Amino acid sequence: MNRNYSPADNLVHQFDTVLRTLIPHAAHASRPSPATAEIQDGDMSTEERRHAAGLMRVNHTGEVCAQALYQGQGCTAKLPEVRSQMEHSAQEEIDHLAWCDERLQELDSHPSVLNPLFYAASFGLGAVAGAIGDRISLGFVAATEEQVGKHLEEHLVKLPAGDHRSRAVLRQMAIDEAHHAQLALEAGGARFPAPVKFGMSLMSKVMTKSVYRI
Repeated sequence: MNRNYSPADNLVHQFDTVLRTLIPHAAHASRPSPATAEIQDGDMSTEERRHAAGLMRVNHTGEVCAQALYQGQGCTAKLPEVRSQMEHSAQEEIDHLAWCDERLQELDSHPSVLNPLFYAASFGLGAVAGAIGDRISLGFVAATEEQVGKHLEEHLVKLPAGDHRSRAVLRQMAIDEAHHAQLALEAGGARFPAPVKFGMSLMSKVMTKSVYRI
């Protein structure tokens, strides 16, 4: 039976999502991590492990931003089917968040302390995009997922040769992100022009540089 949620119910749900996104180890994946027990890392030096942790911290923050983006858009999206699609994609982003967090623990590292800042900024962008219209909102999702996919491909190359577990996680994330982008376009998302994508790329680089070490 479908339940009609009150504004108070929705507020509690939103707050719970914020906590599960920003509190370390609070996110729980609905799917098992691609880094299964059968996948074992090769030899890595201390510096290589530190580099791998920096890359996975960037990916973790990227998933924090994605979760905030979907949540912000879900608050202002006009069509129920668009909100439903965003909720489904957001759940897969929670999986990514949990997988990256787990991998950071394995590498004896931690998420970025800047996550609350990037969460707030991404939520605001998502809410504005959703308020403008579902076509723009979905287009923003597609363009964002395209940027995330490029980062993942770069990180797959940059990871130390012995880091097989992080590589398994990033490969599945890349598959999911490409699917999210395709769904957004098929649902009527606008294809953003190159200058807009270039601006998004510059913003993404600011995030990448800042959270690699912090």
